[in-house]
Amino acid sequence: MASTGIQRFQGKVALVTGGASGMGAETSIRLAREGASVAVVGLPDDPRGADVVAQITDAGGNAIYVGADVSREADCDAAAQAAVDAFGRIDLCMAAACILNAHYVSGEVPDDALAADRRAGHIINKPVEFWEKVLSVNLTGVMLTNRAVARYMIAQGDGGAIVNISSGAAKIPMPGSAEYSVSKTGVWMLTRVLALELAPHQIRVNTVAPGVIDTPMALGLSQDEERRAAFERFVPLGRLGEAEDIAEATLFLLSDHASYISGQILHPDGGLFTG
Repeated sequence: MASTGIQRFQGKVALVTGGASGMGAETSIRLAREGASVAVVGLPDDPRGADVVAQITDAGGNAIYVGADVSREADCDAAAQAAVDAFGRIDLCMAAACILNAHYVSGEVPDDALAADRRAGHIINKPVEFWEKVLSVNLTGVMLTNRAVARYMIAQGDGGAIVNISSGAAKIPMPGSAEYSVSKTGVWMLTRVLALELAPHQIRVNTVAPGVIDTPMALGLSQDEERRAAFERFVPLGRLGEAEDIAEATLFLLSDHASYISGQILHPDGGLFTG
């Protein structure tokens, strides 16, 4: 793959969930650009996954696409096994798969389904299945992904690095989105616990918690200039984040430049969630 001159991940193998679009796709491409072989993990029926892999392989990199539902233990275990079968090991992991609400499908939410979610409103009225759906992907899915890759890292015996994607919602409660806020705070605590549990194996675990990022999950901010401008006014640096901003933060934490950092949460948010 065309090199930027930096090869921080030469000879490494990475597994990226949520890799078919947005932050996961950008991080997958950048990992490959810097020498990693990448198992790009996304939903089985998402055609964008093949596009991400094609971008990597067409430029001379190594990548495979693995279809998986991260809320299913068997799928997470199979994804990790697929990475090992293809590339021999796993050194790095980005767990980025998540949903905004129970009806979210990569930025394209049917109007009637989204309306039903919004009508449910606050947690006292929201159906428990809405809650369970979001936590099953955003929190349980991260746990299942982390332990699937960590088992291989432990067996390999030479350490590794994991980055979990949380959100500014881990610090700032979002009325009407209790399940999302709770799931993202849970990812932060999960990261801290795993950082301690895996430290004896020299496996580092950290969290990246983005602010408002211009990805499919931003629900049309790119197409709605008025809404976008309103969001940007709240950001001290005056712009929405880009997938590249999150990829850069993630690659830093996965790299040897962060070899003494574990159990931490990094907020690339333009200053939005300071304090």
